[in-house]
Amino acid sequence: MSISSFSQEKKIEKITNKGKFFIYWGWNRANYSNSDIHFTGNNYDFTLHDVKAKDRQTPFNFNDYLNPARITIPQNNYRIGYFLNEHYTISIGVDHMKYVMVADQTVKIDGEINSGTPFDKVYNNDDIVLSEDFLQLEHTDGLNYVNVEFRRFDEIGHLIGVNHRNFQINLTEGFGAGILYPRTDATLFNQERHDEFHLAGWGASAVVGLNLTFFKHFFIQSDLKLGYINLPDVRTTANIEDKATQSFTFFERTILFGGRFNLFKRKNKKIKEL
Repeated sequence: MSISSFSQEKKIEKITNKGKFFIYWGWNRANYSNSDIHFTGNNYDFTLHDVKAKDRQTPFNFNDYLNPARITIPQNNYRIGYFLNEHYTISIGVDHMKYVMVADQTVKIDGEINSGTPFDKVYNNDDIVLSEDFLQLEHTDGLNYVNVEFRRFDEIGHLIGVNHRNFQINLTEGFGAGILYPRTDATLFNQERHDEFHLAGWGASAVVGLNLTFFKHFFIQSDLKLGYINLPDVRTTANIEDKATQSFTFFERTILFGGRFNLFKRKNKKIKEL
């Protein structure tokens, strides 16, 4: 008697990231550190110390968040990128945050104002209330951080027993840098505001995120981003001689929806399993 055994080959498609493009859209909330703001003009030169600010996310409604003509109104994020290999991506995108100076706060002021207003004075670490007739300052259309990011991307689902071809859990982390292109809404001493988009400075950031990918192509992602923004040239009035400078850190949280896909058709690799 003889017994024969046979092995059967089974072909399994290997899912890869290399060469894929990705795109996403989502929304953010942000916190900002206090900052010193230095204002200069023909008739004034003064600094406000430890100015507080907050973000301004639009309350949820279907018209502002889902109407294509209005989806840029909320604080939002959008990005397009490319997988250089299985683990590294490069991308470009915009973090459309909003920065709103807290109204009627009391801060310290140094410098001189001689503009024919009730605020004319030489200040030396004095208290001043940032009332509506003194200063309103917002980067609300918005604090536009246009940046390039370089990230690492790793599947971590197998570490907790999740190993399914149609659902992956991924960790992504990296860093970015770029320019700030805000549309600043500022009213100083009730002067005419500038209110146009303007290249005002630069920023840098580090980010970590959790990515849930479904059916190989679609994903939900949440990022935590810590960054630094330096604005040496903020336009404050219609007069080109008037400007402000400030720098601060930000902490941003996002929820994002996107997809990964191949633009160019290529032959899928196969592996054999006995």
